[in-house]
Amino acid sequence: MKIAVDVLGPVEEPYLHVRREHVLEMSLQPGSMNVGPRRWSIHKVTFGTGEIGLFPRYLERWIGSADYVRLSLSISHAALMAAFGGMECEFELRPRCKLADARLSALIAAVNAERAADFSSGQLFLDSMEQALAVTLATRYAVRHRSLRTYQGGLGPARLRRVRELVHARIAEELTLEEMAQSVGLSVAHFSQMFRRSTGESPHQFVLRHRVERAKELLRTDEERVLDVAVACGFKTQQHFARVFRRICGASPGEYRKEFLRYGATYPSQTISHPLLTSAALPSADR
Repeated sequence: MKIAVDVLGPVEEPYLHVRREHVLEMSLQPGSMNVGPRRWSIHKVTFGTGEIGLFPRYLERWIGSADYVRLSLSISHAALMAAFGGMECEFELRPRCKLADARLSALIAAVNAERAADFSSGQLFLDSMEQALAVTLATRYAVRHRSLRTYQGGLGPARLRRVRELVHARIAEELTLEEMAQSVGLSVAHFSQMFRRSTGESPHQFVLRHRVERAKELLRTDEERVLDVAVACGFKTQQHFARVFRRICGASPGEYRKEFLRYGATYPSQTISHPLLTSAALPSADR
């Protein structure tokens, strides 16, 4: 478990922040933060002492100026998987900017007290706290086996699953509307109509969104060039990739990678350091 006290202050301009791990935050004193899912939708959120937020890994948030001191606890994905009995399963945590949960509050308060005591109880105590937090998150805030939303009169779950599998299998290749329709035994016109009813988006929008999600996975490392990521995700040119990525994510592929890889690097903070712990902080505001 990574533990840090972060002090957020003024920034010159909003920046994209992407978490590597699932994070619980507790406000250590009254404060505020300008935050939002997109650069153009940032708004001010105020926090009272002891208020808790839950932020899943890879959650994208744009952060502006703040006056905020928080305790951050990073919960590993492995700990959450262990909370599900070690079974491989699909799940997602529901992000909550503010939540009231007596169990989480008590556990986080115990970790904070341990921090104040210079971590005198040792690594076993911290491991136990991480597992207790993971179990609470898994049982109260995790949604398992998320499926596509269906609408009355649209495609059934089995057909939607076949379409999704086809898109994933052909993510790097040209995919036609006719091929998508054939995969579920429908005409092109009927398929397009039924698909929009089922998902709320056109087949083209659906494919682009899944290509961008795959691109995010590849961009979370610095092993491939942005051009190679674009090709691997079915975009014919880097320019088209960048345009679609920015429209969907609010940032360029390069900005997304840069902020993800810089997480924990240089944000001015009062970071707690201890041999038993790996400290974490936010990206630098000095740009």
